[in-house]
Amino acid sequence: MAEIQQILDGIPDKKYYRIGEVAKITALAPYVLRYWETEFKTMAPLKSRSNQRMYRRKDIETILKIKHLLRKRGFTIAGARQYLQEESRGRAEADLAARPSTAQALQRLRSDLVKLRELLASS
Repeated sequence: MAEIQQILDGIPDKKYYRIGEVAKITALAPYVLRYWETEFKTMAPLKSRSNQRMYRRKDIETILKIKHLLRKRGFTIAGARQYLQEESRGRAEADLAARPSTAQALQRLRSDLVKLRELLASS
């Protein structure tokens, strides 16, 4: 996946990219990008007022991941879709596990406030 990062590092830093730009960056035809939009829910570019697709950097990263899964690792479209969903779920579960619970966060905040009050009272 270092290959993906290398490609991302080489693209201009913009907020939005049109489909033609994304096609050049990813070396994919625009019709492939449009088809993948129908197959992968994670790939959802915004549409401008003139109904042009406006891709973000995150979308390009997703496209490059899909391309890697399909072309380099030999996944089917269904397999790549499932892989991305599991990866997304796993990341979400890891984020939740890494975050302290609300009760723990409130307890830590309360403890810090008590310490601050003691410091202020002693000065």
